[in-house]
Amino acid sequence: MLLQATPQTDHVGHRLKRGAGREAGQLPDLWALIDTGPLHATPDGARPLSESELVRAEDALHVALTLYALHQQSRRTGMYQADRPGSSRGLGAAVRRMMKPGEIDEAVHKRLVRAGTAPDLTTLAQRLRDIVVLLRREDIGLDHALLAGQLYTWQRPGGADLVRREWGRSFHSWHDKTPNGDATSASAGPAGGTDITSTTDTDKDAS
Repeated sequence: MLLQATPQTDHVGHRLKRGAGREAGQLPDLWALIDTGPLHATPDGARPLSESELVRAEDALHVALTLYALHQQSRRTGMYQADRPGSSRGLGAAVRRMMKPGEIDEAVHKRLVRAGTAPDLTTLAQRLRDIVVLLRREDIGLDHALLAGQLYTWQRPGGADLVRREWGRSFHSWHDKTPNGDATSASAGPAGGTDITSTTDTDKDAS
């Protein structure tokens, strides 16, 4: 699923970013800003989306687009950066880029872990919002269209496990350079590796 709408002005972006971390439809004034029309169009040879698929697609688009608006607000550099072979711009890679070469910042890594273990989409959106705030502060880009597709998959039965694995692969795909030019991977550091499927915290706070 592709991101079908983009904020065109700071004013629109400011309105959209208020929806980051909130359920789709919670702010009625955003309804006209997110064009879900393309989701209802059926390409030749394809079947129409079912009602449940449409709901999942609309919710995924809302979360991804409002996070993009928050990420891009007042930034001259485009925060949307496409994920390509050799240039990973997935969520895991973006989180990894906030860390020093060869080190695992446990506080930052914990945010990715907590996003991966979110019990529902609303909680996931809130935890992704916290990550995007950090990415915005560090001027680190993200493939929001890829994220939208992952959020759609995340809502399907068994989809959360698939998305967690994608985020984990993305985290490990980012390689920094040390001062002597050697590559260092995300698995370097005292822990000897990373795992975004488990954490010592629970989701009782659902924050």
